[in-house]
Amino acid sequence: MEDDRLIVHTEALTKTYVDGSLIRALDGVSLGIERGEFIAVQGPSGSGKSTLLNVIGTLDRPTSGRVVVDGTDVGTLKGDALADFRRARIGFIFQLFNLVPTLTALENVILPLLPYRRGLPFDLMKRGRELLASMSLGARLHHLPGQLSGGEQQRVAISRALINYPRLILADEPTGNLDTTSGEEVVELLRQLNNEQGITLVVVTHDAAIASRADRVVHLRDGKLVDQGG
Repeated sequence: MEDDRLIVHTEALTKTYVDGSLIRALDGVSLGIERGEFIAVQGPSGSGKSTLLNVIGTLDRPTSGRVVVDGTDVGTLKGDALADFRRARIGFIFQLFNLVPTLTALENVILPLLPYRRGLPFDLMKRGRELLASMSLGARLHHLPGQLSGGEQQRVAISRALINYPRLILADEPTGNLDTTSGEEVVELLRQLNNEQGITLVVVTHDAAIASRADRVVHLRDGKLVDQGG
């Protein structure tokens, strides 16, 4: 029986690649993350941090082991069922923002759900506008990414991650492409989302400011979980 307190539970995850030789990106990682936790994941480059995030987020499948997200064993899902689960439960934030340069801020925010808007239980455009307003971007709805600062682009990306009312947000170096001031603003936004909305955050980061605000810091080295914090 799964522990209802956990939104993420991994068991003995491995992920291997063959690139001339066998590369073990994850090596027996077992990790539990409670609902509402803010977890920072740290470790040297190549330690498996981003791979772990991608496996938890169902963007990649483990070579072996088990991943349970919000009570669902995601290894049992395939195709459209897996995509539907990811779209309904998880939000993603990336270091390089991944905004479409020819779309406005509002269009970028609603883009992930645009094909499904007729079946949504909420007004997609209204949700997008409200999210951007909450990020102090209400006057930037129709600006293209190239007309926004790095910090503003990342706030658009955070709004996009929130568009589906996710229970879990996975962020990969969300301040890595920002100056110090913008990075601090993003850290504060993430902490606020966690405190006020109870959204679980799993953040891969080298940023000491994020680690200092997290509830727990876990460390990976050579694909192994060497410290679960606490």
